[in-house]
Amino acid sequence: MTSYCETIRGHPEDTLNKKYHDTQYGFPLTDDAALFERLMLEVNQAGLSWTLILRRAPGFRRAYNGFDVDTVAAYGEADAARLLADAGVIRNRLKVHAAVENARRIQGLRGEFGSFKGWLDAHHPLSLEEWTQLFKKTFVFTGGEIVREFLVSTGYLPGAHDHDCPVYWQIARLLPPWTLGLRKVALVPHEDGAAH
Repeated sequence: MTSYCETIRGHPEDTLNKKYHDTQYGFPLTDDAALFERLMLEVNQAGLSWTLILRRAPGFRRAYNGFDVDTVAAYGEADAARLLADAGVIRNRLKVHAAVENARRIQGLRGEFGSFKGWLDAHHPLSLEEWTQLFKKTFVFTGGEIVREFLVSTGYLPGAHDHDCPVYWQIARLLPPWTLGLRKVALVPHEDGAAH
Protein backbone atom coordinates (compact mmCIF):
# COMPACT_ATOMS: atom_id res chain seq x y z
CA MET A 1 0.00 0.00 0.00
CA THR A 2 1.30 3.46 -0.91
CA SER A 3 1.89 5.75 2.05
CA TYR A 4 0.63 9.32 2.19
CA CYS A 5 4.27 10.49 2.07
CA GLU A 6 4.87 8.52 -1.17
CA THR A 7 1.67 9.94 -2.66
CA ILE A 8 2.79 13.48 -1.85
CA ARG A 9 6.27 12.89 -3.32
CA GLY A 10 4.68 11.44 -6.46
CA HIS A 11 2.32 14.37 -6.95
CA PRO A 12 4.20 17.61 -6.21
CA GLU A 13 1.47 19.57 -8.02
CA ASP A 14 -1.08 18.58 -5.35
CA THR A 15 -0.46 21.55 -3.08
CA LEU A 16 -3.62 21.02 -1.03
CA ASN A 17 -2.60 17.54 0.16
CA LYS A 18 1.06 18.61 0.48
CA LYS A 19 0.11 21.44 2.82
CA TYR A 20 -2.01 19.09 4.96
CA HIS A 21 0.79 16.47 4.95
CA ASP A 22 3.46 19.02 5.89
CA THR A 23 1.57 21.05 8.52
CA GLN A 24 -1.32 19.05 9.99
CA TYR A 25 -1.27 15.29 9.43
CA GLY A 26 0.05 13.53 12.52
CA PHE A 27 0.66 16.72 14.49
CA PRO A 28 -0.73 16.55 18.03
CA LEU A 29 -3.84 18.63 18.69
CA THR A 30 -4.77 19.99 22.09
CA ASP A 31 -8.08 21.83 22.05
CA ASP A 32 -11.57 20.43 21.76
CA ALA A 33 -12.53 22.42 18.66
CA ALA A 34 -9.49 21.18 16.70
CA LEU A 35 -9.98 17.57 17.81
CA PHE A 36 -13.73 17.72 17.12
CA GLU A 37 -13.07 19.21 13.69
CA ARG A 38 -10.60 16.45 12.81
CA LEU A 39 -13.03 13.76 13.99
CA MET A 40 -15.86 15.23 11.95
CA LEU A 41 -13.72 15.67 8.84
CA GLU A 42 -12.82 11.98 9.12
CA VAL A 43 -16.51 11.08 9.59
CA ASN A 44 -17.44 13.14 6.54
CA GLN A 45 -14.69 11.55 4.47
CA ALA A 46 -16.31 8.11 4.76
CA GLY A 47 -17.02 6.96 1.21
CA LEU A 48 -15.43 10.05 -0.32
CA SER A 49 -11.93 11.27 -1.20
CA TRP A 50 -9.79 13.07 1.35
CA THR A 51 -8.99 15.71 -1.28
CA LEU A 52 -12.69 16.61 -1.47
CA ILE A 53 -12.78 17.00 2.32
CA LEU A 54 -9.66 19.20 2.31
CA ARG A 55 -11.22 21.39 -0.40
CA ARG A 56 -14.34 21.79 1.69
CA ALA A 57 -12.61 22.22 5.08
CA PRO A 58 -13.07 26.02 5.08
CA GLY A 59 -16.77 25.52 4.29
CA PHE A 60 -17.07 23.02 7.13
CA ARG A 61 -15.46 25.47 9.58
CA ARG A 62 -17.81 28.24 8.52
CA ALA A 63 -20.95 26.09 8.50
CA TYR A 64 -20.17 24.37 11.82
CA ASN A 65 -19.24 27.58 13.67
CA GLY A 66 -15.53 26.77 13.88
CA PHE A 67 -16.43 23.37 15.36
CA ASP A 68 -17.16 24.97 18.70
CA VAL A 69 -18.41 21.94 20.64
CA ASP A 70 -21.03 23.80 22.68
CA THR A 71 -22.43 25.64 19.66
CA VAL A 72 -22.74 22.47 17.55
CA ALA A 73 -24.20 20.54 20.50
CA ALA A 74 -27.00 23.13 20.66
CA TYR A 75 -27.95 22.73 16.98
CA GLY A 76 -31.59 21.98 16.33
CA GLU A 77 -33.67 21.08 13.28
CA ALA A 78 -33.21 24.50 11.65
CA ASP A 79 -29.43 24.10 11.84
CA ALA A 80 -29.64 20.59 10.39
CA ALA A 81 -31.76 21.92 7.52
CA ARG A 82 -29.26 24.75 6.95
CA LEU A 83 -26.36 22.26 6.79
CA LEU A 84 -28.23 19.93 4.45
CA ALA A 85 -28.73 22.88 2.07
CA ASP A 86 -25.10 24.08 2.27
CA ALA A 87 -23.05 23.09 -0.81
CA GLY A 88 -19.85 23.89 1.11
CA VAL A 89 -20.19 20.77 3.28
CA ILE A 90 -21.14 17.13 2.79
CA ARG A 91 -24.93 17.13 2.74
CA ASN A 92 -25.61 13.80 4.34
CA ARG A 93 -28.26 13.58 7.05
CA LEU A 94 -26.41 10.85 8.99
CA LYS A 95 -23.16 12.82 9.00
CA VAL A 96 -24.89 16.04 10.08
CA HIS A 97 -26.62 14.12 12.88
CA ALA A 98 -23.26 12.59 13.87
CA ALA A 99 -21.72 16.06 14.26
CA VAL A 100 -24.45 17.23 16.62
CA GLU A 101 -24.59 14.00 18.59
CA ASN A 102 -20.80 13.71 18.88
CA ALA A 103 -20.58 17.33 20.10
CA ARG A 104 -23.09 16.46 22.81
CA ARG A 105 -21.08 13.40 23.77
CA ILE A 106 -17.90 15.45 24.01
CA GLN A 107 -19.78 17.78 26.35
CA GLY A 108 -20.60 14.73 28.47
CA LEU A 109 -16.94 13.67 28.58
CA ARG A 110 -15.91 17.04 29.97
CA GLY A 111 -17.57 16.31 33.31
CA GLU A 112 -15.24 13.42 34.05
CA PHE A 113 -12.19 14.19 31.92
CA GLY A 114 -12.21 17.99 31.55
CA SER A 115 -11.91 17.89 27.76
CA PHE A 116 -11.95 15.66 24.70
CA LYS A 117 -8.13 15.55 24.89
CA GLY A 118 -8.39 14.63 28.57
CA TRP A 119 -10.59 11.68 27.61
CA LEU A 120 -8.14 10.59 24.88
CA ASP A 121 -5.16 10.94 27.21
CA ALA A 122 -6.91 9.01 30.00
CA HIS A 123 -7.33 6.01 27.68
CA HIS A 124 -3.98 6.17 25.90
CA PRO A 125 -2.27 3.91 25.00
CA LEU A 126 -4.68 1.37 23.53
CA SER A 127 -4.49 -0.92 20.53
CA LEU A 128 -6.43 0.12 17.44
CA GLU A 129 -8.99 -2.59 18.18
CA GLU A 130 -9.46 -1.29 21.74
CA TRP A 131 -9.70 2.32 20.53
CA THR A 132 -12.28 1.34 17.93
CA GLN A 133 -14.44 -0.41 20.53
CA LEU A 134 -14.16 2.59 22.85
CA PHE A 135 -15.09 5.05 20.10
CA LYS A 136 -18.04 2.91 19.01
CA LYS A 137 -19.25 2.85 22.61
CA THR A 138 -18.73 6.59 23.09
CA PHE A 139 -19.54 8.23 19.72
CA VAL A 140 -21.67 7.67 16.62
CA PHE A 141 -20.50 7.05 13.03
CA THR A 142 -17.05 5.93 14.17
CA GLY A 143 -16.03 2.74 12.42
CA GLY A 144 -12.54 1.28 12.40
CA GLU A 145 -11.11 3.27 9.49
CA ILE A 146 -12.50 6.57 10.80
CA VAL A 147 -11.07 5.87 14.26
CA ARG A 148 -7.69 4.81 12.85
CA GLU A 149 -7.33 7.89 10.66
CA PHE A 150 -8.48 10.21 13.45
CA LEU A 151 -5.94 8.75 15.90
CA VAL A 152 -3.09 8.69 13.38
CA SER A 153 -3.85 12.22 12.18
CA THR A 154 -3.88 13.61 15.73
CA GLY A 155 -0.75 11.85 16.98
CA TYR A 156 -2.32 9.13 19.14
CA LEU A 157 -1.22 6.29 16.85
CA PRO A 158 1.99 6.13 14.80
CA GLY A 159 2.01 5.83 11.04
CA ALA A 160 1.22 9.30 9.72
CA HIS A 161 4.62 9.63 8.06
CA ASP A 162 7.34 7.36 6.74
CA HIS A 163 10.53 7.33 8.83
CA ASP A 164 12.46 8.90 5.94
CA CYS A 165 10.01 11.81 5.74
CA PRO A 166 11.36 15.02 7.33
CA VAL A 167 7.90 15.71 8.79
CA TYR A 168 8.13 12.45 10.77
CA TRP A 169 11.07 13.85 12.74
CA GLN A 170 9.46 17.26 13.09
CA ILE A 171 6.42 15.62 14.70
CA ALA A 172 8.45 13.17 16.79
CA ARG A 173 10.29 16.08 18.41
CA LEU A 174 6.90 17.37 19.62
CA LEU A 175 6.49 14.10 21.56
CA PRO A 176 2.96 13.24 20.42
CA PRO A 177 1.12 10.61 22.45
CA TRP A 178 2.32 7.70 20.25
CA THR A 179 5.88 8.37 21.41
CA LEU A 180 4.93 7.53 24.99
CA GLY A 181 7.50 5.09 26.28
CA LEU A 182 10.08 5.79 23.60
CA ARG A 183 13.40 7.12 24.76
CA LYS A 184 13.77 10.76 23.83
CA VAL A 185 17.22 10.14 22.36
CA ALA A 186 15.70 7.66 19.90
CA LEU A 187 13.71 10.51 18.37
CA VAL A 188 16.75 12.44 17.17
CA PRO A 189 17.97 11.31 13.74
CA HIS A 190 21.69 10.69 13.41
CA GLU A 191 23.65 12.07 10.45
CA ASP A 192 23.24 8.71 8.68
CA GLY A 193 19.42 9.05 8.91
CA ALA A 194 18.98 6.32 11.51
CA ALA A 195 17.46 7.03 14.89
CA HIS A 196 19.95 6.96 17.77
